[in-house]
Amino acid sequence: MGRIAMLGAVSVVVGLVAAPTLRSQSPSRGIWSERATLGEPRHEPGAVVLNRKLYVLGGMARGQDAHPLNQEYDLEKDTWRERAPMPGPLSHPAVAALDGKIYVAGGFLRNVHLDAQDTFFEYDPRTDIWRTLAPMKSPRGAVGVAVVEGKIHAIGGRDVNRVTVNTHEVYDPASGRWTDMPPLPQPRDHTATVAVGRVIHVIGGRLNTPVENVNTHDIYDTVTSTWKTGPPLPTPRSGGGAVLYRGSIVVLGGECYNGRPFDHNEAFDVKTNRWSTLAPMPSGRHGIMAATDGQTIFVAGGAPACATAASDTLWAFTLR
Repeated sequence: MGRIAMLGAVSVVVGLVAAPTLRSQSPSRGIWSERATLGEPRHEPGAVVLNRKLYVLGGMARGQDAHPLNQEYDLEKDTWRERAPMPGPLSHPAVAALDGKIYVAGGFLRNVHLDAQDTFFEYDPRTDIWRTLAPMKSPRGAVGVAVVEGKIHAIGGRDVNRVTVNTHEVYDPASGRWTDMPPLPQPRDHTATVAVGRVIHVIGGRLNTPVENVNTHDIYDTVTSTWKTGPPLPTPRSGGGAVLYRGSIVVLGGECYNGRPFDHNEAFDVKTNRWSTLAPMPSGRHGIMAATDGQTIFVAGGAPACATAASDTLWAFTLR
């Protein structure tokens, strides 16, 4: 089902709109605003910010369970354009940026959590070209990824049998190889996974269905190759977004409670080792991957209901 990405993808520009405040909030707890819409609904995509551009990759789009769609948002101009698609369709892809390039690990081809993939793609935004790299050692979707000292860690996820796993492997771009690492203490997928310096935080997630959301907080030290337990996530949830933002790991949204997605926005201060509550999202979302440029957190698309509904919104969150 692979497709070769082509140069010169047609640009589609959407937007040039103002960014109105969506909800009145205390500036100390953060402000939400709305940016130019994606132009079409997306659910379960990957997302990353690189060189003042937000990239939203794959997910459920255009009536397909998995799509290779690659949309680029210009943070300065508030406009979208379509770039070269991924080599193959994916939903629930794991996405990371390293040395000016974007990496996409694993994902699913069919809903719900079917046909887990071991694919590993590299994208160069400067040339708009994709490459297919050495696959992960085990096919997985809904994987947590983090970059530490030039290496990409892929942790947890759900395998080809739809079983949640504790697999932990790391990719070294210098050798082009994946290596097994100490497994996640508790098998989980749809986690909030964020690197802080030389350690990786794997927070929340689920054991199987969203009914089995957990508040577990595991911390991996890449120097000693050991795991330890951190302060639990205040609200157990999975399928949300997470970023390192102004010294805190911010965990947003998730699936699901009382028949609706979470709008929760909670932050873990890595210095004080404490959780706090920030301004909630304008409404609940799951199937999202948050991304940040260091000044603003972006949440693109996602599901506004606990099913396969999708949104085309782009929300921005800032602390004043």
